[in-house]
Parts: sequence; structure tokens; C-alpha cells
Amino acid sequence: MRRPRTDPAPAVARDGGLVPMILDVDTGIDDALAIAYAVGQPLIDLVAVTCCAGNVELDHVVANTLGLLELLGAAEVEVAAGASGPIARTLQTTPDTHGPTGTGYFTFQTDRSPSARTAAQVIVDEARERPGELTLVTLGPLTNVAAAVLAEPRLPLLLKDLFVMGGTFANGGNVAPRVEWNIHVDPEAAKVVLHQWSEGCARGATPLTMMGLDVTETSIITASDLVEVGQAAGLLSTDSGVEPSDAEIMATVMGHPVLDALRDALRFYFEFHELHDGFYGAHVHDPFVVGAALDPTLIETAATVVDVELGGRWTDGETIADWRGHFTKTANAHVATAGDGQAFIDRLRLVLTGLVAPASAGGP
Repeated sequence: MRRPRTDPAPAVARDGGLVPMILDVDTGIDDALAIAYAVGQPLIDLVAVTCCAGNVELDHVVANTLGLLELLGAAEVEVAAGASGPIARTLQTTPDTHGPTGTGYFTFQTDRSPSARTAAQVIVDEARERPGELTLVTLGPLTNVAAAVLAEPRLPLLLKDLFVMGGTFANGGNVAPRVEWNIHVDPEAAKVVLHQWSEGCARGATPLTMMGLDVTETSIITASDLVEVGQAAGLLSTDSGVEPSDAEIMATVMGHPVLDALRDALRFYFEFHELHDGFYGAHVHDPFVVGAALDPTLIETAATVVDVELGGRWTDGETIADWRGHFTKTANAHVATAGDGQAFIDRLRLVLTGLVAPASAGGP
């Protein structure tokens, strides 16, 4: 017999101090923006960045992540390589969305190698080192987290929070009618993580927070946002005159290596959205999740049990939220039901301005 789902979903409490955070990425254009936001946001202590295959193959993900952190002046942040493919499937990548190497028209170069530790080792080791303190934010397939929680079943109890960019619950999917890309790439890994969190929550762990397309698509960056960053940082003139087109803006040298790299990456992303979604700009899913992990007041959530469908022509990888109590389990997730994407974009502009302001104009 079904019962109403009434589990409370309180906002995550923050004490105002630094938030130690690990990002798990498949860098990707919006992953690159998310990493830049985490580096430039003074309230985030970026402990490590772990990498898995997803948007592109693992070697590109690692190179993009290492190269971007160098460009940002954060080469000291540990970068760990993880899964090169899903648990039980052939890897699918998305070069049409993110470009052949993952960052659009910009290619990151690096001579550095990743950590000797694997991604799963980093997640487990750091969670054990600082129990109850660490926030893990996943921006790609959940393959690394599945490996970590199988290696350390107490992980849900050791982490302070897990924020997941994945799924869709009310809106359409970007792979199938109700299927989102990150879950689609490795639905078996998502099922492992959700089931392990169900077990952990039954023992007192905090439910993970899941931000799907319903909410992340409210956060849209445009060419004018980059202009505002350049102007606020003193890199671009504010003189009035003939207004350039968006395409002309995206071909303009911004005057700082970080901003120019992000512009070249985003130009590819903008062109993809113009072709497929009818607007010249981009949903910035991943940075919004990092922003909400830092400040959960950006989103509204409801507690429920979330599972993943395996199989079906159109439903393979669909995230199922049990809003009416069909599953007899403890809630394992706070599902984001609404979010203020524009408020986050305002914060993103401020952080990017800080990264490229004249004090750092000579390069990191």
C-alpha cells in the first residue's frame, strides 16, 4: 500500500567557514567553468579534482583538468584519474556537444601527470581523513563514486554532503524523453550509488542532493555575461557605440588567458545550443551544482527515494523519484525541484571577474 512521502528536506546547514570540496568531473565545457568557479570562490577549499570518462575519453578529461588548473594558478590541486569507462557498458562520448577534446575550440596543454592515487582512493582517503567535513560534487557519470562506495561502504556516513548533477524529474531529458546524459553514460553506477546511499541513510547518513535538468537548465550563460566580466575586470572598454553581435563578442580577444580560454570553449557550446535549442548561449549545469553545494539556498528540494531504470528502449537510464511512497525505503535523496539559475549566474560573473581582474592580468 502506498503512503505519502513526507520526509523533510531541510536546507544543509553551513557554519560560514571554508567548505572542503572534491569535484568529480568529466571535463567538458561546463565542467571547466565549474572548476574555475571552485578555484575562484574564496569560500571553497578545493581539496582535489577526480576524473572519469564521460563527455570525452579519460585522457582528454585528465589533460583538460590539469591544464585548466595550471592556467588558473592552482596547479597544486591534486588531480586523480579514475574510471576510463562505465561499469558494464561501452563508453559513449559527446564530441558534438563539447568538441573532440572536450573543451570546444580551446585545447589545454600540460606536461604534468595525475596523482599516483586513483580517483576512488582520493575520495575514500579524504573522506576517512576528515569524517563529516567533506562535500563531494559529481559533474559526470557516477562511475568513480560507485567504485569508492563499494570500496568503503561507510562513505555516505563519512561525507558531509554528496551533490550530484544528474537525472531529470519533471522536464524532458537530453538523451531520451526522460533520460539525462550523465546517468545515461553509466546507469549501473548511478544505481549502485543510490542503493548504497539508501543503506547509509537508514543508518543516519545525509541524503545526497540530486540536481537534474529541471533545475540546472535555469542557469544560462550568454555572450553578454562574458562582456560584463571583461568590463568589470577592466579588460574591455565600456565605451558606448555600435553593439557587436553575440558572434562578434565570442570572436573578441578578452585580454586574459583564462577568459580567452573560456570564451573559445563556450563559443563551441553556444553554437551547439543555437543549432539544437534555438538560443545562442549555454546551460551551465555543472557550475550551478557547485554553487548550490556551497549555498543550498539557491535551490528548493524535496526528500524522496530515487532509483534508476535499467532497460527499455526509451527508459534505460531514467531517474525515478518516488513522490508517493511506493518504495519502502528511507529517503536517499533531496531532489532539487526549483532553483534560481540567474542568481547563480550573477555569482559566477563575480567569481570570474575576480579571477581575471588586473591584479592577475599578467597570468597566474
